[in-house]
Amino acid sequence: MATSPIPMSMREALGIRSMRRLWYAQIVSTFGDFLALYAVIAVLTFGLHANAQQITGVQIAYSLPIAVLGIMAGVFVDRWPLKPTLILSDAIRSGLTLLLLFATHLSHFYVVLAAISVVSSFFGPAQGVALRSVVPLHGLRSANALMQQVMFVMRILGPALAAVLVASFGARSCYLVDAASFAASACFIATVAISRPPESPETTTTHTGLARIRHDMQQGFSFIVHHAALLFVILALASGMFVLGCFGPLIAIYVRDVLHGTNRAFGLASAAIGIGILLGLNVLNAFGKSLRETTLVYWGLSGIAAGLVVLVLFPYLWTTVLGNMFIGFSVSGIIVPAQTLIQQETPQHLMGRVGSTVMSSVFAAQIGGLLLSGVLAQHTGTRHVFALCAILVVILIAAGKFFMEPKPVAAATKL
Repeated sequence: MATSPIPMSMREALGIRSMRRLWYAQIVSTFGDFLALYAVIAVLTFGLHANAQQITGVQIAYSLPIAVLGIMAGVFVDRWPLKPTLILSDAIRSGLTLLLLFATHLSHFYVVLAAISVVSSFFGPAQGVALRSVVPLHGLRSANALMQQVMFVMRILGPALAAVLVASFGARSCYLVDAASFAASACFIATVAISRPPESPETTTTHTGLARIRHDMQQGFSFIVHHAALLFVILALASGMFVLGCFGPLIAIYVRDVLHGTNRAFGLASAAIGIGILLGLNVLNAFGKSLRETTLVYWGLSGIAAGLVVLVLFPYLWTTVLGNMFIGFSVSGIIVPAQTLIQQETPQHLMGRVGSTVMSSVFAAQIGGLLLSGVLAQHTGTRHVFALCAILVVILIAAGKFFMEPKPVAAATKL
């Protein structure tokens, strides 16, 4: 009887040349992204003295196009040539980032970030399909972990470096680095050999034009809806991101108004979330392999609630750092099972549509959190918003247990 291949280690995954080049591209582009984003938030918060709603408005401008275009973008990604899509996306985003050099008003930042987001709605799913194309199935867990770790390592370094660069050279330096990082990412991707597998009968359709787009969207959505475990972790991930949407952008306001901190304190508090997620990814990868996905999700949501309670009850910089680290650690308990199931369970020809649907759901949930946090913070204060988020998480845990958790399949009756 054939046995399943031994899962590849991270070192073995990086031994694949194409995977290694995609990893390099992820490093440079993500690093630039975090520099630019935190530079924008720092300028608006400490330079233009933006209020909570204006800060969350920037986050919404960056998230809304992905939430709206995400599902449709996946349809095109599943049909377009991958390599040109990735390279052209990076080139366009590099040019758009340079427009931040000329931004002087709040609306300028909104427009530029929204335009970058439109292009990213195509790049994200295409990158997921490319990863699946160059890495064997038994290496996807390690490959995906590597890409996720890049994201959160850069989240650790990005805020601190952005704070230093903004203080020393101004926000323009961060925008230039981000534009250069997109160009470097495109160069790395240009050296990768990416090819799709031959089309299967499942990908063929007699529909054309808008009817074909609608058919492809329905095909991806139907797969998710009828896959109970996948649907559950996607809903849980979206729920967790909704809470983080309420919580994340208000950190700058919390540091300024509650802790009476500076730009550097904001960078430290923000970086703590990335440190926690990175620690959680590694700890769960080492010790959580025997745990069910739903168990990890419940623990993750519980940890987010506990971290929010710390921020509400103990308004000090060191407790804020610890609370953010714990929240980040708990978030990894949601990310790990969701990402694993998506990569392992989705057929190749649906990767773009499923990946973009997940991305759209996550960003839509974040927008909901952003809208709610901006309004509530103006009337109740950031600490009250954090308390409401903690209560919401507890409600989500109960709802997940009774309504969203996939039911066990009955064992087949022996003949």
